Amino acid sequence: MGDDLSEKVQAAKREAEQLKERIRSTREKLADTTLQQAAERVPALPKISMKVRRTLKGHLAKIYAMHWAEDERHLVSASQDGKLIVWDAFSTNKIHAIPLRSSWVMTCAYAPSGNYVACGGLDNLCSIYNLKTKEGAVKVARELSAHTGYLSCCRFISDRRILTSSGDMSCMLWDIDAGVKIMEFNDHTGDVMSLSLSPNKNIFVSGACDATAKVWDIRSGRCVQTFTGHESDINAVQFFPNGDAFGTGSDDASCRLFDLRADRELNQYTHDNILCGITSVAFSYSGRLLFAGYDDFNCNVWDVLKGTRVATLSSHDNRVSCLGVSSDGMALATGSWDSLLKIWA
Repeated sequence: MGDDLSEKVQAAKREAEQLKERIRSTREKLADTTLQQAAERVPALPKISMKVRRTLKGHLAKIYAMHWAEDERHLVSASQDGKLIVWDAFSTNKIHAIPLRSSWVMTCAYAPSGNYVACGGLDNLCSIYNLKTKEGAVKVARELSAHTGYLSCCRFISDRRILTSSGDMSCMLWDIDAGVKIMEFNDHTGDVMSLSLSPNKNIFVSGACDATAKVWDIRSGRCVQTFTGHESDINAVQFFPNGDAFGTGSDDASCRLFDLRADRELNQYTHDNILCGITSVAFSYSGRLLFAGYDDFNCNVWDVLKGTRVATLSSHDNRVSCLGVSSDGMALATGSWDSLLKIWA
């Protein structure tokens, strides 16, 4: 009986491998060109010259995360000094300094409406803060609890719904008002490190320590695509502005571009003298530039089409842990373990 079962398992495994091979060969047949070949006639970008226009000082320890508000002016940052700070990036003023119950924070997010911010980390909770209370003091509106591992990333869909990813290998969709989990997304075999919402809000992509990126449909709750290629943990994922592709950053010292329609990797962004991991990635407004934050204290700027490096932004004195482009595309913010945020343009 046992032998019979193991034979069936082996046969099923063989069949699965054959089917995977057929999918691979069919996909290869459809790959009639590469992105670099298709972009040969596109003029090369000039060297990009960006300078630090603002420095946001106030955190007393390593900054782990930042996220722009959709009003193009405000941003929220989370530091292991136990503070969530909401900044006016233009005037550099602090709008709110929110003391956290747990200082081991790993992620933060700004709601599209500007009414709420969220954060989470080693406490396994996603804490939602209401910025627009009548009393004036910012209070915890909700603590969302269901993950059994650290919270690695959170992103608001609206004031009522938020997505979270966790070291428990799952992502979750929450009803904020009710404080309950609506849906769970399980398919990764390693800690999920990052997620990014598509512009159409119905799908999101997650990157994990199993070195895969997965695309999920929120309507069905299922994984609809899996992208392989990275050789180590994926630390960051970010959707391309039009939602048809996404960028990734990994501990294998490469960033990559994956396309949903072509169902494959389109480009790699690497350099012989870059040997450290990538913590964070973001696209410019047009999608032509990819910004990536590195463990070696730099932010590299890549030409998405050509795969070449067009700038290196050096100003931080420690690891660049997070970065983001404002929604109007006019500014890049980088946050670092040196406890500073810098606004580039």
